[in-house]
Amino acid sequence: MDLQGKTAIITGASSGIGEATAKKLAEQGVNVVLCARRTEKLEELKDEITQSGGNALVVTADVTNKEDWNTVIENTQEHFNSIDILFNNAGLMPLSYVEKLKTDEWEKMVDVNLKGVLNGVAATLPIMQEQKSGHIINVSSSAGRKYFPGGAVYCATKAAVTMFSEGLRQEIAPEYGINVTLIEPGFVSTELQDTITDEDIKEQLGNMSDMTPLQANDIAQAVAYAAATPDHVNVNDVYIYPTQQKQ
Repeated sequence: MDLQGKTAIITGASSGIGEATAKKLAEQGVNVVLCARRTEKLEELKDEITQSGGNALVVTADVTNKEDWNTVIENTQEHFNSIDILFNNAGLMPLSYVEKLKTDEWEKMVDVNLKGVLNGVAATLPIMQEQKSGHIINVSSSAGRKYFPGGAVYCATKAAVTMFSEGLRQEIAPEYGINVTLIEPGFVSTELQDTITDEDIKEQLGNMSDMTPLQANDIAQAVAYAAATPDHVNVNDVYIYPTQQKQ
């Protein structure tokens, strides 16, 4: 499907997978709405995209804030008159062992990784239902299928996104023609690791340094592929691992 002229809202667009996906979709003629909390980073990305001939709009927003989502929707409709793709990408990964009781970090992961996705869907779904078209793409993780040490809460949030995405697809795709795709990456080189405060976990992750991880652009290519499939084709799940990752 030709993506030229479509409009995509991208959360977590200030770095990593969100940034790479914004660039990839803009290259294909998509109007990209860049959402994150770091305005300066978003403005730099917008400048890069527009200088390359693309269309981008910056809307500073926290995905956990419903009022911010209202602002995102209003600005998107005002500037581009449509919402065709929602890329729910914002996430946190402050891994820690449960016994350390880093409950503030647990709550942040639930708020961003799960509630942020729910808020994004709640804000955009009525519009897509009315137009009877659209594509919701949620980022989960291989951690949504497999527990790994220190990842109990993180894995739980991603497992919830995985199940929610499948339920969403079954409920809305047949009736409204809205496709739903789940992206499940393995180890990706992004800023996610920078949110970890548990020193034991940092040491554990250091053991993965010999592996060539996925890059943000690898995930962006998967998102672009799913978005460009014909309307009658729903790519349910894209499960991506680094070649060298065993589990």
